[in-house]
Amino acid sequence: MASRTKGKTVMEVGGDGVAVITLINPPVNSLSFDVLYDLKSNYEEALSRNDVKAIVITGAKGKFSGGFDISGFGEMQKGTRKEPKGGYISIDILTDLLEAARKPSVAAIDGLALGGGLELSMACHARIAAPAAQLGLPELQLGVIPGFGGTQRLPRLVGLTKALEMILTSKPVKSEEGHALGLIDAVVPPAELLNTARRWALDIVERRKPWVSSVLRTDKLPSLGEAREIMNFARGQTRKQAPNLKHPLMCLDAVEVGIVSGPRAGLEKEAEVASQVVNLDTTKSLIHIFFSQRGTAKVPGVTDRGLVPRKIKKVAIIGGGLMGSGIATALILSNYSVILKEVNEKFLEAGIGRIKANLQSRVRKGKMSQEKFEKTMSLVKGSLDYESFRDVDMVIEAVIENISLKQQIFADLEKYCPQHCILASNTSTIDLNKIGERTKSQDRIVGAHFFSPAHIMPLLEIVRTNHTSAQVIVDLLDVGKKIKKTPVVVGNCTGFAVNRMFFPYTQASMFLVEHGADPYLIDRAISKFGMPMGPFRLCDLVGFGVAIATATQFIVNFPERTYKSMIIPVMQEDKRAGEATRKGFYLYDDKRKAKPDPELKKYIEKARSMSGVKVDPKLAKLSEKEIIEMTFFPVVNEACRLFAEGIAVKAADLDIAGIMGMGFPPYRGGIMFWADSIGSKYIHSKLDEWSKTYGDFFKPCAFLAERASRGAPLSAPVEQAKSRL
Repeated sequence: MASRTKGKTVMEVGGDGVAVITLINPPVNSLSFDVLYDLKSNYEEALSRNDVKAIVITGAKGKFSGGFDISGFGEMQKGTRKEPKGGYISIDILTDLLEAARKPSVAAIDGLALGGGLELSMACHARIAAPAAQLGLPELQLGVIPGFGGTQRLPRLVGLTKALEMILTSKPVKSEEGHALGLIDAVVPPAELLNTARRWALDIVERRKPWVSSVLRTDKLPSLGEAREIMNFARGQTRKQAPNLKHPLMCLDAVEVGIVSGPRAGLEKEAEVASQVVNLDTTKSLIHIFFSQRGTAKVPGVTDRGLVPRKIKKVAIIGGGLMGSGIATALILSNYSVILKEVNEKFLEAGIGRIKANLQSRVRKGKMSQEKFEKTMSLVKGSLDYESFRDVDMVIEAVIENISLKQQIFADLEKYCPQHCILASNTSTIDLNKIGERTKSQDRIVGAHFFSPAHIMPLLEIVRTNHTSAQVIVDLLDVGKKIKKTPVVVGNCTGFAVNRMFFPYTQASMFLVEHGADPYLIDRAISKFGMPMGPFRLCDLVGFGVAIATATQFIVNFPERTYKSMIIPVMQEDKRAGEATRKGFYLYDDKRKAKPDPELKKYIEKARSMSGVKVDPKLAKLSEKEIIEMTFFPVVNEACRLFAEGIAVKAADLDIAGIMGMGFPPYRGGIMFWADSIGSKYIHSKLDEWSKTYGDFFKPCAFLAERASRGAPLSAPVEQAKSRL
């Protein structure tokens, strides 16, 4: 895949004999092939010129470099891409060129030095940074490894333990911490950055500062015995936390070879591993997610019209429960003024209390100062009526899932809110056309569906009706970006994208249990697959009331493909409601730790008796693979319907929605990407087989049948689809 961005470097030689090479590739000066080739050419020229004593590398417009342009990552890691100007560029040759040069180099870091950007800086002989610059190696998040010398140089600069922490967690450090660790040689104000770097480079020439290659340092490395203990511990933790991923362990192999056999062997092992990981399925999935997440903010017919987002200053939230208070928290953390409305003083006080508790949690974790806490809390005002709504720019309704209540609220809002005010609902399942039935301003009604807890979960599902204006969507996309959410714009229907796609997930699990499968084995298999928890543990967490309300919407709107399980109603009769009552599918102790309940069998047997279901010996002995297929293939089926109906414009949007809304494992690429890795023919054949045996719940939809008949990918664009957007 060719690089999508060009980019370049420019070199200026000052009267002091310092050549300053500037990386230029907006917006973050990523290291495209063109940038790397230009950098190599400039560097070789600087080494050959008699008027150049030392070299400084920096980035344009306040950013050093955000790392490699991963659109051409596979070829770059293999070192096989032929450059347009002739010759090949090899990553280890480039770093050797800097590190082993007869003229010293200094990196002047502002803004960020991430991934290949930090690796490039570590190949220099010193690093000078502006305050609060971000320094990190986030490659493992993309399924690749730091392949530009990072596995070798970082341990030698900051020590093995800290290097492993930075690499395995992908968390950056600020320049101040980097200075304390030894990664950065000095932190200076941005205005002094370039001059300090120049002087430092000249001081190295004059031997007033040390001239040391990072890769040759050994003073921060532990003894071999201690290093092996640290590596074994890191491997154990990695296997425990990411059992389905190979590339973190492969990365650790490269680190260890460098510690045991020296930096040259380590760099060779790093290059070998880097060329191998790009072919892993998990890497392909993670890179797909990286690009898909960036693509969610591009909505055909909306974001390509040149519309500018209007300024949203004041937002009103109706309802101070868990969702309303969470949404309010997310908004005030990004400096929006918020009015929280409740029906009485008691509820209002509880809502404000929840917001306060959310922020106090940040203070306890050291993420927020007391001063910042007080300033942020001052952005929230409570209200018991609509009088204070007369100057708000947006309202988000977050009350219980009751259609008539929501309809009344929207009718009231029209009387009090200004004409430009966006009228949004946080409903998770109810058709927005029904909610806005009594209002005249259909063009400003939109869904703003957050996921619980709203101030933490990363997804914002923006739901557009046939009447919602493009301007409102653009405005909400901007709000989503500012509150650090990933927005996915979808069409209007019952359950929208995430909940409708995953309606069959719980139903399939209930079906399997009523027909003989062990619920605890199902949860175990699905957790092993990569979900944060299994469907029964999830039911307990959200509560049986929510589970039934959600299932009811599906039963009412899609009766032809619903499985009506009696398990939860039977358990509710016995005052079981999930984790909140300490009894659900599991039993919970004081610390809310779950353990299996032997009594669950009697409820399952009673549900079977009421439903007239008999145990199927096949389903009582399912393998983990069969559990995954029978649970997730109905989800794929529903995702296909959403795509065919135009509820989602791109299959990749469904991938992001499932990952960020339901916790589908990102290293599997999302529900549609994962389905394509299995193949439409196989999925169709299994659903068809089950539907003939067990009924229409499993019946493959027309879209899936058509794609399977051609062996076509499910994610290929829908031809001439009449999109709901």
